[in-house]
Amino acid sequence: MGALLVFLGGGLGALLRYGVSKLLPAAVATFAVNIVGCFLMGVLAAWLMGREEGESWRLLVGVGLLGGFTTFSAFALDFATLWRDQPIIALSYAAASVLASVAALFAGMWVGRP
Repeated sequence: MGALLVFLGGGLGALLRYGVSKLLPAAVATFAVNIVGCFLMGVLAAWLMGREEGESWRLLVGVGLLGGFTTFSAFALDFATLWRDQPIIALSYAAASVLASVAALFAGMWVGRP
């Protein structure tokens, strides 16, 4: 059942992401999706705290819908979770994630060049 919830939410999130990309210029769309996705992940995380019945909602909305909409929201939640107990690790995680991601993109472009 969990896989089905992730599948359905992910499809809807990806479709929403595509819709935003058709409405706005590329950089603006990415920025908007990341901010909206992070806001919604925060709302979901706060709402789920202390709720036993929240696993289905976490899978459908958090992993699926928001995962399909933007993975940046998952990154932001990971950062916030680390920040609570290990702020230095959280800052290192954020810096390493951004730098490694950009480096990997350039490496991929180099490998995939014609």
